[in-house]
Order: sequence, then C-alpha cells, then structure tokens
Amino acid sequence: MDLQEREKKIAELKAKRKKQVLIVRSAVGGLALVLLVVCAVFIVKLVNRGDGSSTADDPATEAATDGQMEETGQTDGSQTEGSTQALPAGTDPSTAAAEADTLAAMYDYDGAIELLKGMAGYESDSQLQAKAAEYEAAKASCVEYPLEEVTHVFYHSLVKDPARAFAPDDATSKGINQVMTTIDEFNKITQSMYDKGYVMVRLSDMVTFDENGNAVKGKIMLPPGKIPFVLSQDDVSYYHYQAGYGMADKLVLDENGEVKALYTDTDGTESIGDFDMVPLIDSFVKEHPDFSYRGAKGTLAMTGYNGVFGYRTDIDYKVKEHLLDDQKAWLAENPDFDFDKDVAEATKIADAMKANGWTFASHTWGHKDVSAAALDDIKADTEKWKSYVEPIVGPTNIIIFAFGADIGEAAPYTSDNTNGKFDYLKSQGFDIYCNVDSQKYFVQFGENFMRQGRRNLDGYRMYYDPDLVSDLFDASQVFDSARPTPVPRMDGKDSD
Repeated sequence: MDLQEREKKIAELKAKRKKQVLIVRSAVGGLALVLLVVCAVFIVKLVNRGDGSSTADDPATEAATDGQMEETGQTDGSQTEGSTQALPAGTDPSTAAAEADTLAAMYDYDGAIELLKGMAGYESDSQLQAKAAEYEAAKASCVEYPLEEVTHVFYHSLVKDPARAFAPDDATSKGINQVMTTIDEFNKITQSMYDKGYVMVRLSDMVTFDENGNAVKGKIMLPPGKIPFVLSQDDVSYYHYQAGYGMADKLVLDENGEVKALYTDTDGTESIGDFDMVPLIDSFVKEHPDFSYRGAKGTLAMTGYNGVFGYRTDIDYKVKEHLLDDQKAWLAENPDFDFDKDVAEATKIADAMKANGWTFASHTWGHKDVSAAALDDIKADTEKWKSYVEPIVGPTNIIIFAFGADIGEAAPYTSDNTNGKFDYLKSQGFDIYCNVDSQKYFVQFGENFMRQGRRNLDGYRMYYDPDLVSDLFDASQVFDSARPTPVPRMDGKDSD
C-alpha cells in the first residue's frame, strides 16, 4: 500500500481503538456503580439488623462481585508492567504488533511507531515501548542512498510454458526468445536480487513535482547495505499475438480479491495463479516484506490498442472500426463480448493493484516509437491513451517509451532538442521519462523532469551480455535450459 493508504489505515485503527477504549470505560463505570449500590444495600442490612453480628457471604453478591472482577480485571485501572491486559476489549495485540513489524520491515519506521503508540496501554507497557525504541534505533541507522545511482530493471510478459513459447520456431517465438523471460528465470533473478540486498522503490520515491511542475528530489533512507531499484513491466495487455505461446491470457481477481493471472493450457484447461510478474511479486513481498520500500511494487507500462490486462477495452472493439485482422478474428471467436463489462473488470484490476502498491505509466496507446514519430502523431496517440486507458488505470505522470526510444539525446530535454515533444508531453502531465539503457544506472534530473534508463532482463541480455547484469544475478545460473540457443540476434548479424 502507498503512504496515503498506510496513513489512512493507521488512522482507522487508532479511531477504532479509541472507540473501544470508550466502550470499556463506560462498561467499567457502569459496573462500578452497580457495586456501590450492592455495597450500600449490604450496609443498610447490617444497620437494620442492629445486633452487630457478622453474616455469611451473600452468594448472589459474591457471584456478582466475582463476575465483575473477572470481566474488568484490576479495578483501579492499573496495568501490570509488560502486560497487555489493559488493551481495549476486542483488540488483538498480536495482530497490531504484527502490523507494526511489517511496516518496520518495509522501512516505514514512523508508521510502525505511530501504530504502536496508538495502542491502548502503550504509556505503561514496557514491551511496546521497547519495540518502539527498537524501531527508532533502526530508523536512526538508515543512510540516504544517492538517487543518481538507482537502477531500473524491466520485463515483458513472463513465459509459463517454454515448450509452447519456443517450439514453433517462427517469428513470434524468436521474438519471445529475445525479449521475454521465463517464470523460472524471473524467480531466480528475484531471489538473487533479494539476497544481494535490493529493495523495490517507486519512481515517486525518487522525485515529486510541486504545483509549478518543478522537480523536487526525494530522499530514500535504507539500512546500510540495502540497494534501491525500480521495477517495471511493459505491455501488460496480453496482446492477441501472444495467444497459444505459453503465457497468461489475462489478469483476474481471485476469491480473496487478489490479482492473479489466468492461464489456458493446451487442452483448454484454465487455471488461476502466479503466472506473471504482478502476482509473483505480490506473493514474494508477502514472504519478504523487506523487499519493498514502504509498500512499493512495480510500474506497469500500458498501451491501449489491444486493451489492458487482457480485457479488450479499446473503443475499436465496441464500434468495430479500424480493426486489424487479429482483432476481427478475436471478435468472431467471442460473439458474446461485452465492452462495458470488460472496461469494468479491467478497472477493478487496476484499482486492486493501485491499492497494493503498483503504479502505472503510459507506454503510448499504439506502442509508438517517439523518436521517429512526428509531434502531431504523438499528440493523436496521447489523446487516445488519455481517452481509453487513463479512465481505467487512472492519471499518471510517468511515460515509459516503447522500443526503448526517447524524445531526445543524452543532454537534458529542451523544447529545441526534442522538436517540441518534451513541451507537449509535459503539458499533458508527464514529468518522468524512461528509456532503455544498458548502463548500470542512468538518472537525469532536470528543472522540471526526471529521466531514467532501464535495463532489460531478458533472453537477449542474458545470452549476449551476461556481464551487464552481474551486479544483479549470475546469468549462467539463471538462463533457462529450455530456451533455444543461440538466441536470435537483433542487429542482423549471424548468431553465435
């Protein structure tokens, strides 16, 4: 969850506990009043007897008193040191403590401390105070990481079944071999990066922008030895061309409201599970919360021409205009297609991901090469993205360029050196620009933008340039044996 979601959750917990404390105090006050009445009656009886003799305990009074003591505990409201007896009724201290531990594991020490201090009895509970002090010490040990040295890695759709992906040996399977990663490879890379101390951060942890659109550098504070990185995934649309090539069909919500991937086997059997990056990362962070900086996950770079998340949400599917052959074929195979339903389902997916730490970026509506495209083409494409993708995923200030292209050279963007493209994209709300770069890191801060290079972790990079990823993982230990070699080259040269 993002910072706003965490603050909201903490506030809700504190309000709930305050209400519970008031309820308990009211109950204790009522019971105390009952006890006073009982005592008064007992004294009156003694006075009325007037013989000065003692009486046997009244069974009813004893039972009432025992019941009261059992329910309220210590009647003076004090609490034994280190105990949790004074916590509000209905509150599970272990649950709150576990939540605080998770926040601290994600380096949100302030959130963890605030949660502990919001627990009833904190002021007199030495264990809670010791835990808060532990978080304070951990926070004090953190060091600021240089933003210019934050690396950014990315993937495309992950391959679940290498045999289906690579066996056809056609143009599609060759392309998959070049630019995609198998689930087995992805899991090994993720584990290796975790073991090396890498921690996911958001692009917004690196930079924000003020009301005038000017860049404000962030501050990433991590324990010594931890290394922040940005994660992204391109084209999470499950294009028509991917069908039958051993990859997921779409993202769905399971019975618990969690985002998973739907996969169809060769015999038509459908299964739902961790078959792509989003659910795999979600599951990994559940087991390893310290892999995420304050709840951060990755950024999904979305096109729109085939829809999003495997749902056919582009307007052409509704009006049936400007359709390509694969779109026509898909509509013919799905005569019951409901455009509005697909839009609604895709929106639910996006909302669930945003609530769980994921962010979105434009990848241009039509997977546009912005370096070659004219400004008017970029304008028309951006209008489509804002009309048919943004209403589903929400507004974003991030654009991740398709094809690894860029609107300018290495020098900071200006209107002149980008042929007006930067000015236009900035006017459309885009502040963060990402291309593809083979360097370990490339981060450029301008007065009103940030640019970051991304590193592709795919078959091509692992096969031809294993040394370029050695800081992240050992390619010889990760490269999937099911992947055909040599991986086809992209430069027109003969493969090794």
